[in-house]
Amino acid sequence: MNVNLQHWRLEVDAQGIATATLDKAGESANSLSAEVLREFSSLLDQLDVSPPKGLIIRSGKVAGFIAGADISEFARLDTAEQGRALVERGWTLFNRLAAVKYPTLALVRGHCLGGGLELALACRYLLTVDQPATKLGLPEVMLGIFPGWGGMLRLPQRVGPAAALDMMLTGKTIDARRAKKMGLADDCVPPRVMEMAARQLVVSGQPRRPLPFMQKLMNGPLKRVVANGARKQVVKKVRPQHYPAPYAIIDLWQKHDGNALAAPEVVDRIIASPTARNLLRVFHLQERLKAFGKDSEFKARRVHVIGAGVMGGDIAAWCALRGMTVTLQDQTLERIAPAIQRANTLFSKKLRDPLLARAAFDRLIPDPQGDGVPHADVIIEAIFEHVEAKHALFRAVEPRMKPGALLATNTSSLRLEDLRTVLQRPERLVGIHFFNPVSMMPLVEVVEAEGADPAVVRAACAFVRQIDKLPLPVRSAPGFLVNAVLAPYMLAAMRAVDEGISPETVDEAMLAFGMPMGPIELIDTVGLDIAMAAGKQLAGGADAPKCLLQRVEKNQLGKKSGQGFYAWSDGKPQKGSAGSVPAGLAERLVTPLIDRAERLVAEGVVVDADLADAGVIFGTGFAPFTGGPLNWRQASR
Repeated sequence: MNVNLQHWRLEVDAQGIATATLDKAGESANSLSAEVLREFSSLLDQLDVSPPKGLIIRSGKVAGFIAGADISEFARLDTAEQGRALVERGWTLFNRLAAVKYPTLALVRGHCLGGGLELALACRYLLTVDQPATKLGLPEVMLGIFPGWGGMLRLPQRVGPAAALDMMLTGKTIDARRAKKMGLADDCVPPRVMEMAARQLVVSGQPRRPLPFMQKLMNGPLKRVVANGARKQVVKKVRPQHYPAPYAIIDLWQKHDGNALAAPEVVDRIIASPTARNLLRVFHLQERLKAFGKDSEFKARRVHVIGAGVMGGDIAAWCALRGMTVTLQDQTLERIAPAIQRANTLFSKKLRDPLLARAAFDRLIPDPQGDGVPHADVIIEAIFEHVEAKHALFRAVEPRMKPGALLATNTSSLRLEDLRTVLQRPERLVGIHFFNPVSMMPLVEVVEAEGADPAVVRAACAFVRQIDKLPLPVRSAPGFLVNAVLAPYMLAAMRAVDEGISPETVDEAMLAFGMPMGPIELIDTVGLDIAMAAGKQLAGGADAPKCLLQRVEKNQLGKKSGQGFYAWSDGKPQKGSAGSVPAGLAERLVTPLIDRAERLVAEGVVVDADLADAGVIFGTGFAPFTGGPLNWRQASR
């Protein structure tokens, strides 16, 4: 079939089955730009003239199916009219696709997100390819917007409103097998048979699996009940003034069947909101972090972690989860055992498939003698914070390392310049500083000491990306970036408690500001002894708060001891009611954090304000809707 297309290829075989392959020109991943959608409309015009027996839509990219709409076009929206036009473009086109007379099938291999999933939902059939990279989701809420091209209409029809709202309100993705199990995909097949399976399914005439009766009621007469329940869950997590998009998704589904064009005022409000602009900024900051290490060819297969405490053990488990062979060293097997038990829990939770969990477990090898050192591509020291102890360790390890291996320390408080003095090649030591809990915190600080080998720093960034974390290059300085900005923030919070403001009220002030956790609860979670030690180093000689000293003297160390500022039960703080929040308290508490971040940029600990914002957001959870602390201060002036 002769169609002049730049981004699509259209082929029709002897049996009359058409295949439309999206291979966006000049890009490594497919996205749905205005031009891509225009060409797809033209492609449908051609098929209207000569209808095929069936149409298979697939990707020509190794990276995946379709990553979503073109983010750069969204960023250029200047007016409400442009925003509505963007929504109408995809809504109208995908409704047209859903209405064609011939059967259609989306062959989904790799990521299928946002507008990509909305396109797939408009097809009669959805076939997923069973491989780890296949992920499906509607993550628009993470950008402060909503799925406006039919996702809010069709996803609840496919999987039921409860599962659909859960996906849309959280932005979570699901894998290929899960997609089939919940009814989103009609089938899930191995890569080797995907072409044959697609051809068979598209012309099979097979009816879609119907929604269970109760799900149909929830999508019809019980819609209001479901929507009210969803709102109650959202209120527990985010406030509408900070994150309006989840509330808009519920309203658009309940009142307009997911047709945002029926509520243009909602489209205008969401797309023009500061939250959407700032979350788009956060997306670009994340992409910038992901780019670190791309200029290095370093690739690790074996990792050796020394120190099986909470941090070392969890770093080892995470590396094994990500496919590496990991040896974990400590003085005895008894010291390593708790880390192995925690790892087993992590693997079962993250991988679900018992065979995959077992394979990860087999990759994590207890190694009391340190036999893994000569074979490791990366060696991570995670023992207690003591210079002489680390010196002794480095003296023993360095002669046994293979050429080209990375030597890293997870220190959070010691200067790399002081640690590397015993090394024959001091320029090879790099900081790879993880945050607790390792499995949840996306950021890893990659610490460069004075005179470090730039190639080593790039390799460390590449390793961090390899284990699916976000590397943030920082210079060696007390507390680096994240701990350095947290210290004055937590100190200010405890000073407020010393003044007689209840811990609950202090926390409520910052929750209302938009923080995911209040500073007093954070201190309890980190540990009051850790806060005390960090304060001595990072508080510039200031006296410790009385409320902290009193509790540490009583061995009330927070969550780990069951009592700190709060009593803890089943891993949760038992809080009383917050009092009336004094005017200006949130701004007063956050000011020292922002001041410190500005100073660290000025001192070159982090390269620029954007990276400082990225580090504080992904390393502390600082309210993403603000665009970061320095961005918030700039916008508030």
